[in-house]
Amino acid sequence: MRDTQKMAVIGGVAAAVVGLTGVGVYALVDSDGEEKSSTVAADDEGKAPGKIKKGPLSAQEVRTAAKAFLGAWAGGDTKKAAALTDDSAAATKALAGFRSKAHVSKMAVTPKAADGEKVPFDVAARVAYGAKRSAWTYDSALEIVRSSRTGEPVVDWKPSVLHPKLKDGQTIRTDASGTPPVTAVDRDGSPLSAGRHPTLADVVSDIGKRYGDKTDGSPGAQVRIVDGKGKTKSVLRQLSKPTPGKLKTTLDAKVQRAAEAAVRGKPKASVVAVKPSTGEILAVANSPAKGFNSALRGSLAPGSTMKVVTSAMLLDKGITSPGKPHPCPKYSTYGGWKFQNLDKFQIKNGTFAQSFARSCNTAFITQAPKLKDDDLTKEARDVFGIGLNWKTGTGTFDGSVPVQSDAQMASSLIGQGGVRMNPLTMASVSATVQNGTFKQPYLVSASLDKRTLAKAPRAMKPGVQKDLKALMKLTATSGTAAKAMSGLSGDVGGKTGSAEVDGQKKPNAWFTAYSGDIAAAAVVPASGHGGDNAGPVVRKVLQSAGG
Repeated sequence: MRDTQKMAVIGGVAAAVVGLTGVGVYALVDSDGEEKSSTVAADDEGKAPGKIKKGPLSAQEVRTAAKAFLGAWAGGDTKKAAALTDDSAAATKALAGFRSKAHVSKMAVTPKAADGEKVPFDVAARVAYGAKRSAWTYDSALEIVRSSRTGEPVVDWKPSVLHPKLKDGQTIRTDASGTPPVTAVDRDGSPLSAGRHPTLADVVSDIGKRYGDKTDGSPGAQVRIVDGKGKTKSVLRQLSKPTPGKLKTTLDAKVQRAAEAAVRGKPKASVVAVKPSTGEILAVANSPAKGFNSALRGSLAPGSTMKVVTSAMLLDKGITSPGKPHPCPKYSTYGGWKFQNLDKFQIKNGTFAQSFARSCNTAFITQAPKLKDDDLTKEARDVFGIGLNWKTGTGTFDGSVPVQSDAQMASSLIGQGGVRMNPLTMASVSATVQNGTFKQPYLVSASLDKRTLAKAPRAMKPGVQKDLKALMKLTATSGTAAKAMSGLSGDVGGKTGSAEVDGQKKPNAWFTAYSGDIAAAAVVPASGHGGDNAGPVVRKVLQSAGG
C-alpha cells in the first residue's frame, strides 16, 4: 500500500518536496511575505562575502537548508545538491552514482519535522533496470551544520544521507550481478534447508554468501549495497525473482539427523563429526538450534580431552610409553599451584596407560618439569594443525594452544589454562589420531574456490600413533569412556573431559572419540562428567555412520 501511494506521487511529477512545515512548497516564506533563499553567493576565493556566521543554527536555517538540498536532489540537480553540503566532491560522486548506478529514474522526498539539526525524511523512488520498473521506498535522515568556510547552513555529508545502511566506501547498485541464493545439499544431494535443519541455518546462510556466485543460480535484478570490490553487503530490494543455485556440502544427512537428535532437549550442547581419512565435516549440531554456533565457533577449555594431544607430545619426546611405570599421586604441585585428581584418587604403581584411561591429572602435571613452555604449542600445531589457519568454507574458530609458563603451562597439559577448543577442533584431534595425519576439516570442497587447506608441518610418527590409539582404545573399553562406547566394536578410541569453570557449579562435559572412519566430539556445558553427559551424544553420532 505504501509503495502504491508513493508511486502515485512520483507518477505525477518528476520530483516533489513537501516542506518541513507541512506545506508543499519549494521555498520557505518569511512572516513579511518575502522568500528566503537557501543558497549563498561566494566570492572568487570560495568564501562568503562579509562576516562568516557563527553560533547555533536557527530552526528556520535548518528548514531552509534541508529543503533546498532535498529539492535539488529529488529534482535531479546533482551539482546544486552537492554544493549545499560540506563535502561537495564526495556528495557529487555519491548523488550521481545514485542515479546512474542505482538506476533511479524518479524520486519524491517527503521531509518530516526537524529534531534540532536532524531532519528525517521519506524517499519514494522509481528504479528502472532494463524492462523492469519498480517502486522503492525507505526512510533516511540528514543533519544540518554551519559551514566552517562560509558560515551558512549546509548538509553534513555522510553516505547514510542516501540510505541509512550505506557506509563509507560503499555504493548502491542495481544490477543482476549479486550473489544468488543457494539450495544447500548434503554429500548425496539431499536438501539441507534451514526449515528442515534449524541448527544449520547460520551455516547455510554463510556458505550461501560465500559461494552463491559460484553456483548455477541467478540473483535476479537487485538494488544492493556493495563495497569497494563490488561485494554485496546488503540487498535493499529484489526486483526480479532469483533462481537458487545448488551448493554441495560435505555433510551427511543421516549423520546430521543423528547429531541433531543427540543434542535435542539439552539446554546447551554442541557436536561435530568429521571423516578422518579426508577431513570432511559430516555433521554440525547445536542446542539450542538457533543462536551462537558453539560447535564451530565456540572457544572453551577442553579439559581432559586435551590429554590426547599432551600424550602425543610425551610419546613423541620419548618421555613415556603406554606400559611404562608412571606416577599418579593424589596431588602434584607446579608453579606454585596444587593440582589434584577427581575425588582425589591415586594410582599406586600404575602405568601411563592406566593413568590415561582413568584420566589422571597429576600423571600429566608431574611431567611439567621435563617440558619447555612451547612444547605443547608446537605439538598441537605441527601434528594436529591447531593454530593453523583453517579454511573450512564457513566461519570457524580453529583452536588455540598458547605458549604459557609455570602453573598455566601445567594447566594447559590437562586442557585448562589458556587452551581453547570447540567440538570441531576436538573431533579433528581424534580424527588425526585415527588417520595418523592431520586432514583439515572442511564443509565445502576447496575445488569450488581454489582455496588452500591447512597442512600440518609433519605427520604423527607411526609408533606414536600406534601407542596413542592403544591408549584411546583402552579408555573406550575399560576406562572413563567405556560406558558411552559400550557396544561399539572394531577400531574405536575415546577420551573424556570435565573442564572446570570459575563460578560454575558443574564442569563442562567433553567427549571425543572415533569409530572406523568417523570421529566426533561434543561438549555439554555445566552438566558434569564428560563420559556421562557428552559421551552419549558422541555415541549416537558414531552409531549413525554404522561405526
